[in-house]
Amino acid sequence: MAEKELNNEIENVENEVTESKKDKGDKKPEKKKGPGIGRKILNVFKDYKGEIKKITWPTPKQTLHNTLVVIGAMVLVGVFVFLLDTAFSEVVELLAGIGK
Repeated sequence: MAEKELNNEIENVENEVTESKKDKGDKKPEKKKGPGIGRKILNVFKDYKGEIKKITWPTPKQTLHNTLVVIGAMVLVGVFVFLLDTAFSEVVELLAGIGK
């Protein structure tokens, strides 16, 4: 009789182990539900607005100064390229023998 009870107990334990293995294999990880597409778009625009507020805009005086610096640099580079072009043209004319 004790042997029969022991066999029943072993079967119960084996069944529990088998069922727990089945339960683990069948479960799929649950996906976390995040905000919907509308909420994501709204968050983008809220972030955009916050970043715009952080910008340090230059004063009109700084803008004028920076503009003049850029124009000056353009003039200097233009003159430099003109001088190089003129010099190379003269060298090519001399080498080709088409000079005066």
